[in-house]
Amino acid sequence: MVVYPERLVKGDTIAFVSPSGALGALCPHRLEQAKAFLEKQGFHVEEYLTTRAKRGFSTGTPQERVADLHAAFKDERVKGIVCTIGGLAANELLPLIDYDLIKANPKIFCGYSDITHLHSAFLRKAGLVTFYGPSAMNQFGEFPEPLSYTWEHFKKATMSVGPVGRVLPSDEWTDEILDWFTKADQARPRKLRKNEGFSWFGSGKAKAPIVGGCLNSLHKLKGTPFAPEYDGRIVFFETSEGEDFRRGVPLGVVDSQLVDLVNAGVFKKVKGVIVGRPFGYGSEEHEQFIDVVKKRLAPLDIPLLMNFNIGHCDPIMSIPLGTVVSMDADNKELLFVEPGVH
Repeated sequence: MVVYPERLVKGDTIAFVSPSGALGALCPHRLEQAKAFLEKQGFHVEEYLTTRAKRGFSTGTPQERVADLHAAFKDERVKGIVCTIGGLAANELLPLIDYDLIKANPKIFCGYSDITHLHSAFLRKAGLVTFYGPSAMNQFGEFPEPLSYTWEHFKKATMSVGPVGRVLPSDEWTDEILDWFTKADQARPRKLRKNEGFSWFGSGKAKAPIVGGCLNSLHKLKGTPFAPEYDGRIVFFETSEGEDFRRGVPLGVVDSQLVDLVNAGVFKKVKGVIVGRPFGYGSEEHEQFIDVVKKRLAPLDIPLLMNFNIGHCDPIMSIPLGTVVSMDADNKELLFVEPGVH
C-alpha cells in the first residue's frame, strides 16, 4: 500500500538532513543561502546534529545519521525533509532504518543522486511516496536564487493536491561548475544554454507508477532487498559526475552499468524508460551517450524519453516516486497523472 505525505503549506517547518556527503561542513554558505530562500518563501528551517558535521567521507557514523533521520520523521513540527546533498554513504543506512517509524510518520522527503538509496528503500519497505528533486545545497542554495523551473516544479509536486500534469522541457539548462570552495559561485549566476527539448524514441503508450534514480545508485542497489520494484513500472535514471567532479561519468562505465542492469532483468518487464539529461558531456559525448542508451534499451520496443529535466544538470523537476505516470511516444507527451501528496 502506497503512503502519501501531507502537502506543504507556508508556515510549515522543513528539516535539512545530511544522510550522505559532508559538503555542508565545507561550504556552509550554500546551506545559508538555501535556508534564507526557503524562509523568504514562508517556511521555517530546522537543522540536526549531523547537518553541518564531517566525519571521514560523511557527516557522522551510520548510527548518528540514522538518528537524525528518525528524529526528523518523528518531529511533529516537521512537514518536509530536504537532503543537503548527495555523496557516497547513504547505502550504509539502509539496514539501520526503522521503516515502521517512517511509515507511521509520512513526510515529504526530497533529494537526489546518492539519496536514491533512501528513496528506493522508503518506497519498498514503507510504501512512502518521496520526491526525487532538489537538494538544499545544489538547487535551493543556487546563487542568486533557485532557477524558476526547479522551484515551480517543487511547488507543484509538494504544495498542490492536484497532479503535476503535463511536463514540458525547461527553456534553458546548465551543467556549469563554479567552485564552491573559493566561493566563485557567489560572483555570478551560472551560464544557461538554450534547451533543445526532450528526445522521444520508440512508440506506443505506457501508464504505470514511476521508480528510479541515479544510475550509479541503482546499480549498487541491484540484488538487494532495497532495490526498486521494476516489473510493470516506468523507470527513470540519470547520470552523475565522474571521478573528476567537473566531468560526466565515462561513457564506458555508463554502458557497463546498463548492461549489468539488463543482464539482471531490470528492464525485462518495464513499460517505459525516462532518461535525464546527462551531466558533464560535450556535444559529441552527448550524442554518444544517446547512442549507448538506445543500443541497450531500444530493443525493448517501449516508449523511451531522453534529455529529461532531472538529475545533475539544472533546472530539475520533482518526481513523486511511486505515483502513476503516462508516456505517449507517438504524441510526444508525458503526464504525471497522480498527485504525490494529500
